[in-house]
Amino acid sequence: MRINSGMHKLPIRLAACGLLAGILITGIPFGRYTVKAATTPKDEEVINLRVCNWEEYMDLGDWDEDETIDLESGDILGVNPMYEDFENWYYETYGKRVKVTYSCFGTNEELYNMLTLGDVYDLVCPSEYMIMKMMAEDMLVPFSEDFFDESIPENYYMRGVSPLIRETFENNEINGEPWSKYAAGYMWGITGIVYNPQMVTEEEASTWEVVDNPKFYRQVTIKDNVRDALFVAIGAMKSDLLTSEEFLSAPDYPERLAEEMNDVSPETIAAARDYLQYTKENVYSFETDSGKADMITGKVAANYQWSGDAVYTMDQADEDDFELDFAVPKESTNLYFDGWVMLKSGVGADTEKQQAAQAFINFLSMPENAVRNMYYIGYTSVISGGDDPTVFDYLCWNYEAEDDEEDVVEYPVGYFFTGDNSDEDYILTVPREQTKRQLSAQYPDEDTMNRSAIMQYFDGDTNTEINQMWIEVRCFNINRVPAWAWIMVAAAIAILVGLFGWKKSRES
Repeated sequence: MRINSGMHKLPIRLAACGLLAGILITGIPFGRYTVKAATTPKDEEVINLRVCNWEEYMDLGDWDEDETIDLESGDILGVNPMYEDFENWYYETYGKRVKVTYSCFGTNEELYNMLTLGDVYDLVCPSEYMIMKMMAEDMLVPFSEDFFDESIPENYYMRGVSPLIRETFENNEINGEPWSKYAAGYMWGITGIVYNPQMVTEEEASTWEVVDNPKFYRQVTIKDNVRDALFVAIGAMKSDLLTSEEFLSAPDYPERLAEEMNDVSPETIAAARDYLQYTKENVYSFETDSGKADMITGKVAANYQWSGDAVYTMDQADEDDFELDFAVPKESTNLYFDGWVMLKSGVGADTEKQQAAQAFINFLSMPENAVRNMYYIGYTSVISGGDDPTVFDYLCWNYEAEDDEEDVVEYPVGYFFTGDNSDEDYILTVPREQTKRQLSAQYPDEDTMNRSAIMQYFDGDTNTEINQMWIEVRCFNINRVPAWAWIMVAAAIAILVGLFGWKKSRES
């Protein structure tokens, strides 16, 4: 077992923003940068493809030789940036030159506002709720029919996307249209709790209520954005319902779970505000990126985390012989995705550019390229590989137990690779500890997936209500000012008025 599930040559999604507006569902831009614009001969016709992705969310190459991933299906080594390799592949495959201008953003809200203010991109990679928002606002270009044709050898995405992801994108809709018509998955994961087993038990970490547990006063961090915080609040507030036998055994459990975790009624929003204001007094901090370092240094005992960053955190702690574990709350976990979409403001009706954008998605979906990206950034690709064994070989390369290891268990992952969790070809033999460490974060077991829910897109009015709730949580809620404070303010005003009147009378 290697546990190189994500070498994380670069930190993941570095501190996206420090201002409150940037963590609201709609905020303001905080700047952006362009990584590269390739050069090509001036006399050659070139397709200009403008790609915008999360910061440090794609293999930029420059691996050392000793980082070679030596799989049974072949060696993998990242030498060049992925987008440069795509340019060469595209020319060799289609006989046309493409120039990729590769840019980055820090948050979904930053990307949205960049577009609103006039930045133009052809292909971008937002998260699931922003994809839903863009679909609802008619900002996207649908994929061509050819993109879905699995008989085309170069259609690596449709030939290799996980059945789990494919079903999710086909079954979720906006305005009666499935996500799959406009979006192709890139990375996916769940949310959970990274914890120090010397300070927190697995049972204590396996509930969203850990964030308000007084036993861990000032020892837990929570995400500093409204959607993740709201998900935690709903899970904790509804813990008794979500874990009741009646609820769990309901024939429509998945639908009911999704409904409860997406409850944004005025009553629930108000209750979530009160819960988060109370919780704010108990947690160490609301954070975007610092939670990983706080866990690694032992500053906090538990950290609410996205699974990809959880892997990074455990990897880094392992290097210091400091063990951290990962737990998924018993109430529910948030199933999230990042995916590629084509923009009307960029691609428009340009069929050549659309073909190049779709080819870029397919290039990233080659199993060996999916492995390169997973190794480099630590998140989990939506690609299972279809008939190609490369991705599963990489999973085995990371986690399979050594022949002489004794405390091992079988770990099925067929639900992701074939859609059948009993498929004997996709059962790993792994060290028992990995059932609550990196493996369980990167490829959760089927039971965990069964209690996962996608947080849906909220319409404008609901967004306004939730954003106001978040402002009151993070800044100031006038309703929470105690009566004695109002009395003191009134007394101070009375004194000032009296002094002013006395001064006036003296002057007259």
